[in-house]
Amino acid sequence: MPAPAFPAAQTAALRATEPEPGMLPQHSPLVIATRDGLVESVHYGSVIATSADGSILAAAGDPLAPFYPRSSLKPLQAVAMVRAGLKLPADLLALAAASHSGGARHRGGTQRILAMHGLTASDLENSTDLPFGTSEREDWLRSGLHATQLTQNCSGKHAAMAATCVINGWPVKGYLDPSHPLQQLVAATVEELTGEHALGHSTDGCGTPLFALTLRGMARAFGTIAAAAATAGAGATGAEAGVRTSHDGGTAQLLAEAAVGLAMRQHPDMVAGQRRDVTELMRLLPGSVAKDGFEGVQLVGLPDGRAVAVKISDGGDRARMPATVHVLNALGVDTTPLAGIGTAPVLGGGHQVGLLQPLDFLTASTMSMPATEAP
Repeated sequence: MPAPAFPAAQTAALRATEPEPGMLPQHSPLVIATRDGLVESVHYGSVIATSADGSILAAAGDPLAPFYPRSSLKPLQAVAMVRAGLKLPADLLALAAASHSGGARHRGGTQRILAMHGLTASDLENSTDLPFGTSEREDWLRSGLHATQLTQNCSGKHAAMAATCVINGWPVKGYLDPSHPLQQLVAATVEELTGEHALGHSTDGCGTPLFALTLRGMARAFGTIAAAAATAGAGATGAEAGVRTSHDGGTAQLLAEAAVGLAMRQHPDMVAGQRRDVTELMRLLPGSVAKDGFEGVQLVGLPDGRAVAVKISDGGDRARMPATVHVLNALGVDTTPLAGIGTAPVLGGGHQVGLLQPLDFLTASTMSMPATEAP
């Protein structure tokens, strides 16, 4: 049975409603929390699912509105670094694309990346923070320790950025400046993978340049990375995939995407951490490449090149995964193993009295139309 897709006319209508900068996105209700039969809370947002060629399979809300992908950009940034010659063991390459929990493996991995390239923590230019993981943060504080750059969830990416500068003879100091050769390469790579010019620019919480894009562009990028990893095969580690180059530049670029995707698939614990839903999704959904971002962002790429992108309008975290799992299920993915992250109980007095659950936001008009190629 062919995958469902918007007809050309409906895709064109989506484009016609693309907002001007400064306009409020036209989000739709995606997830509700009920308490004894009453809808207590509603989370609005936008979603999109794309095919391997980037055409739209399903959507809700305003998926063409500009948004900041936040940390979901990290796999794209990692692809740029591999293209620039970064060679890391697979676990450390996954850490370069991570919003890690700040556990001992994450901190130690960041230090390994630095030491491999003659660097120290003093070369990092990210902000300081406590460990992101709840238990990791509690253990850290219980030990009387304070916020550091190593414990900040982006430290693996920053160590990899500094290492890429060493490899290429670029200045390490100032590597976050948008005019730095590293950031110029990242910007070009993001544009290529998403197929979009940035619709705005800002600075992420950790200090890296940030690009305003659309959910469709980010879904396209994740589908490309996941498909490249699937094509490369589960037998190669991320590091091996990244160093197998040829005289053909296109092949080398594909291998960079495969290297990052394989590393994330093989080491989901380094991408986030224990008890983190992104890590659980990649463990439970073989072949998927997933990354979250602050302000309610979730991306999932599938091995066949399809992808899902979600943005929760209020920036809250709890609705992100229920909306994502709902779209995956609508695409025909077996989400039975994801039941534990696809909904969540609402408690009263220690007992379940309601449920956090997705609405049926993908209507028949978007999911049952004959498959046609989007323009």
